[in-house]
Amino acid sequence: MAYLIGSVPGGLVLGHMAGIDLRAHGSGNAGATNAVRAKGMGFGAAVFVFDAGKGILAVAVLPYLVATPFQGLAEGCAGAVILGHVYPVWFRFRGGKGFATALGTILILSPLALAVVVGVWIVILILTGYVSAATLSGAAVFPVYVALAGHGQWTPLLLFSIALAVFLGFTHRANLMRLMWGNENRFHKVWLFGRGRR
Repeated sequence: MAYLIGSVPGGLVLGHMAGIDLRAHGSGNAGATNAVRAKGMGFGAAVFVFDAGKGILAVAVLPYLVATPFQGLAEGCAGAVILGHVYPVWFRFRGGKGFATALGTILILSPLALAVVVGVWIVILILTGYVSAATLSGAAVFPVYVALAGHGQWTPLLLFSIALAVFLGFTHRANLMRLMWGNENRFHKVWLFGRGRR
């Protein structure tokens, strides 16, 4: 059920309602960042809320539909909904990169971890202007925080956080290569050193 919920990408559903296919614009990705590029901040925010909401629903509701919930079920639902978002069965397995949906799952699994992840994301975005660098940094700090908070104990949350960091690195591999080559797109409006530039 979590996978099927994740397979309904906000970018494609809302894009269809708005008469636009995000896969034919910008990076070709169905996520919130490309939605901003294609149709502005308002549309991008709507896509983000939709995709994050899927993660919230999958983790906050689905585990409690099981007669006998078991340890790691919530993290399993989190992983499934993210996989569904990235590889949606309804849209030929072409979805977003998973960060917005991941944030929704983290909100339910560990609100304090979400605060750390979002805090790092904001700082890196302002300092560099790169959304991808901010996303990868936020993903990388997630398992570090969980490990420190749990005193290094191997819990389902720690395993999920490590797997998520690796998976988001994979889905952002093209962005990572562009960062290394120096030709990644910058968000100049929020970049601390890029105000006034285009």
